Amino acid sequence: MPGPLPISLVQATPTALEPLPDSGLVVFPELHVHGMDLSPEQQRDEAEPLDGPRVRQLAEIAGDLGIWLVPGSVLERGDNGELFNTALAFSPEGRLVAWYRKVFPWRPYEPYDPGDRFVVFDIPDAGRVGFAICYDAWFPEVARHLAWMGADLIVNPVRTTTPDRAQELVLARANAIVNQVFVASVNTAGPRGYGQSLLVDPEGHVLAEAPDAGPITLESIVDLAEVARVRRAGTAGYNRMWEQFTENDRPVELPLYAGRIDPGRWRPQGGTR
Repeated sequence: MPGPLPISLVQATPTALEPLPDSGLVVFPELHVHGMDLSPEQQRDEAEPLDGPRVRQLAEIAGDLGIWLVPGSVLERGDNGELFNTALAFSPEGRLVAWYRKVFPWRPYEPYDPGDRFVVFDIPDAGRVGFAICYDAWFPEVARHLAWMGADLIVNPVRTTTPDRAQELVLARANAIVNQVFVASVNTAGPRGYGQSLLVDPEGHVLAEAPDAGPITLESIVDLAEVARVRRAGTAGYNRMWEQFTENDRPVELPLYAGRIDPGRWRPQGGTR
């Protein structure tokens, strides 16, 4: 069963990862280990493969401190020369346990190649975590698939330097509500970033929120078992979206995807419940 998990959301400007909070899970903003305003050529120059020195150094930091570490995302060079924006997760033993390549780059402004899959990973005795990087949050398909894959918490590293952070705050709560999951959205601090990082519970309540764009670490303890409770009782005691379909309901065609909603596949899969 999922259980309590201490979380630290580090709203900061791009810099080194030390000092780090003493926490169960520490999350940094998108591309945190890279500088601002890099040209596409500079980004390609900084990109490394996942077996490169940057990932090894991050793994060592996680292992030395004994924490679950999401250092935001990094510039990854793919096997065929692709440029990916890739979120990483390291275990307290210093192992790279999961990586996710941003599926929805912010076009036309970002030069990244899109990823081709959604990613979740398990934190033993706590729950399952899924990745969504920045602009991914604008596409409900991402959060829906992560929830369906059993995610209790969606971690959303962000580097928003534009005025649409106000809309992203709404999306964080909406994605939490419609999927009945926790959402942690961690943005870059000012003067370039808009900050306003936040942590949202499965009913859309804000558990922690940065008051402005200044550097801050938000700390909270979340019980990921709350996801299962909300789904049993219903959001606000009423809405149970994951129990929408009965065995007698016919599939609903989805022309946009050339697919369908199949009642037999609707409920979340796997997970730690």
